[in-house]
This record gives sequence, structure tokens and C-alpha cells, in this order.
Amino acid sequence: MGRKKRVKKRRNIQLISFSNSISPINEQYRLIRNNIHFSSVDNELSSILITSAEPSEGKSTTAANLAIVLAQKGKRVILVDADLRKPTIHYAFSLSNKEGLTTVLTKDCTLETAIMRTEVAYLDVLTSGPIPPNPSELLDSKSMEIVMKELKGLYDYIVYDTPPILAVADSQNIANKCDGVVMVISSGETRRDRAIKAKELIEKAGSKMLGVVINGVEKKKDDFYGLYS
Repeated sequence: MGRKKRVKKRRNIQLISFSNSISPINEQYRLIRNNIHFSSVDNELSSILITSAEPSEGKSTTAANLAIVLAQKGKRVILVDADLRKPTIHYAFSLSNKEGLTTVLTKDCTLETAIMRTEVAYLDVLTSGPIPPNPSELLDSKSMEIVMKELKGLYDYIVYDTPPILAVADSQNIANKCDGVVMVISSGETRRDRAIKAKELIEKAGSKMLGVVINGVEKKKDDFYGLYS
């Protein structure tokens, strides 16, 4: 399904799970994958929303690498860049962003046309598409609901990279339509009260909190440490 279009590289996101599978950091991403798997023993869990409390906490890196390690288990996975304000996934995978989620939602192209393959086996990407003037409204639209249902029928796992939840309402608009939410925070950077406020917003949206990824723990060895529920 889909196609791949090359663009100039601008990798703000490190795809360590693909480039260095024996890295200790990659082992931590596999740990997150396994913890998510065990959390879904009694309930089906296929759509996972990744957000953060505030900007620059590593949510997009976590979303991309989580999608990769899920695909490495032989599962059909799609990574969706639902950060329609500051999208970065297309840079990480060196893909075109002329078509993507926004052009699908506005019916300027089909979902099948917008989905692109990656170098990672079993992993596809739906980039954000051109930045729209009304991202929150698009994500809260009936068209978005339809796209999310279609993706559930095509993939074993759908990973949504979304904006920081304290910055805008975008994440809340689709959080309750996903099976679970993973929040990323930065050790020593994210204030406790802000993290608690972000968690409250996720719960207020009627979403299931799967856990928290903490970035920046023991930086000399790892970029983050595990998934905490």
C-alpha cells in the first residue's frame, strides 16, 4: 500500500530503533512495547496516542521509535503525524509532505494515496500534510473519525503523534477515540504540577492512560527510562 517519495533529509528525530537495534536505548523502546502489550491483555489495544505535557519533551521521537519496534514484531503498523502545527515525522523518514492527513481530511486525496511505505518492514507512515489554518477543528471532525476507523481495519497498530496536550486542544479531540494514551515528560525539565495537569486533561477527555515515558534519565546511558503507569 502507498508509495514512497524522497525529500531532503532533516532529521530532528533519531530513529535509533532502526539504525542501531542493539543500542541500550532501543532496548528501552522494546520495554515500552512489551509493557503496552501486557496492559492490553483484557482489552484490545490497537490505536495509541502519544503526547507530552509541553513542547520539546521527546514525544515525536518516542512515537516514531515505538512504531518501529511494534513493526519489528511483524505487526502491520502505521505512524500518523497528527501534529498539524509542527509536524516532524516526514523529516525523520525523509518523506514528502505534500499529501498527508490534512489532504485526506479535506478530501483532496484518498487515504490510500496519502499512505507511504518506509524502509522499515511492516511500517507505513501517514504524514501530516500541509499545515492547515484550523488543525483543532480538523482533528475533531467527522472525517477524522472515519479515517481513524479505516486505519483500524487496515493495521494491527496505529500510533498517533499529537501536539503537547497543555499547549492546544488537538490531542484531547482524538484521545478518547484511541485505545490508550502514552504521555512523554522530560526528567528535570517538566514541572510536577504541569505533568499532573496534563494527566488530568487526558483523563477528562475520557481516555485510558497507559503510562508515562520519562526522557532524560541517566542521559550518559539512555535517553529515557521505561514506561510508568
